Amino acid sequence: MTDRYLSVARMSVHEIEIKRSRFLCALAPVTSEAAAREFIAARRRADPGARHHCHAFVLGPGGRTRRAGDDGEPAGTAGAPMLEVLRRRELTDTVAVVTRYFGGVLLGAGGLIRAYGQSVAEAAEAVGVLEHRRLRLVEVAVSYDRAGRLENDLRASPYVLRATRFDERARFEIGLAPGEAEAFESRLADLTNGEATTTELGETWVRVRDSRRDSRD
Repeated sequence: MTDRYLSVARMSVHEIEIKRSRFLCALAPVTSEAAAREFIAARRRADPGARHHCHAFVLGPGGRTRRAGDDGEPAGTAGAPMLEVLRRRELTDTVAVVTRYFGGVLLGAGGLIRAYGQSVAEAAEAVGVLEHRRLRLVEVAVSYDRAGRLENDLRASPYVLRATRFDERARFEIGLAPGEAEAFESRLADLTNGEATTTELGETWVRVRDSRRDSRD
């Protein structure tokens, strides 16, 4: 089972022009096939005058669900190269719709493959990605006089500070990767003089990074 996956950071539309044809790639994060299909339908409604609305989407932490459609372009020239870009960039829970306005110049099969792939690649580069990891969650509780130092240390550490809460004590929800628990407990004891208490919260998917990535295409 995978313990890490990437998705696009947010909904975005990016346009390129190739031989007077306009290619508008809309990317969005989705978590179900129904949501992906609705996004595709919404893009059709948004640009009703376009000749083609080709799509590709990948779902699930392991990218188990993959779908693509050429929407009237020659078979294999649109959806497949779009899907390949998502696969190569390790993106999942992501839908891409490329809307094409024909510019009067035929691109040929090879030209279409390159154009649709380029459209998704440039859009993904522009929007950035989210990294999600399956982490073990613990809640650390400390007195208020130790909270400031602990929070500063956590924010500068490799551990994921997922949430903070303040009631009778200061509480920090922290995500730990496999193999980090022992070092974390030792560090925590040093920082709080052994005062901190920890509560196990189980495992879950946690967003750990929002960034732009170098192109792999």
